[in-house]
Amino acid sequence: MLPLSDDNPTERTPVVTVAFIVACSLVFLYQSSLGPMTGETFVYRFGAIPSVVFGQASLPPDVVAIPSYATILTSMFLHGSWMHLIGNMLYLWVFGNNIEDIMGHGRFIVFYVTCGILAALSHALTDPTSTVPMVGASGAISGVLGAYLLLFPHARVLLLAPVVGTTYVPAGVVLGFWFVMQLLNGGANLGAQGGGVAFFAHIGGFIAGMLLIGFFKRPEVRFFAPTRARSWRY
Repeated sequence: MLPLSDDNPTERTPVVTVAFIVACSLVFLYQSSLGPMTGETFVYRFGAIPSVVFGQASLPPDVVAIPSYATILTSMFLHGSWMHLIGNMLYLWVFGNNIEDIMGHGRFIVFYVTCGILAALSHALTDPTSTVPMVGASGAISGVLGAYLLLFPHARVLLLAPVVGTTYVPAGVVLGFWFVMQLLNGGANLGAQGGGVAFFAHIGGFIAGMLLIGFFKRPEVRFFAPTRARSWRY
């Protein structure tokens, strides 16, 4: 199921959300232009490798570009494929604008990056000896989803679903189902070797977003608040 939009209007222009989408897209375009071998080196150089981050391994000197701890940040702007990028950016566009709206631009940047860091560490701690680079914005975006669940569970999300087509579903159902699927898949893949989906980054980011939203939202914004109605034309 893919979210296409929600019926939750905003008051602020989501300049930070758009900036993150543009940045991730530009980085992936550059990454794709490098070719297979150089592109792989680029991923190892700027992706977050758990064993390197925790000091249990090191990259060859000619590959190292930044301190290992900084790759936790840079990894948020890398993606493994076009589908990986498009899926992440779609979720960020649908849900990020409302979270930016209730925080303000500056706080949203700090919130997004903090959730991304905690998500990356959540994944890395499940296998600290892993030499597989972690890339993607999904950990930070998961934090946005966790915040959205607590703030706007009654908002309607337009989903594109197999067989059904497009249909509106409450955000609480959409995001609750999404989180349960991350838990199930994370448990099923715990200890698995090799690359794949970093489910525990999703789980860690989502929980971080739920825990942190109270510190970042404007005081007048209530949890579980009804959304402002928007008229729809058919």
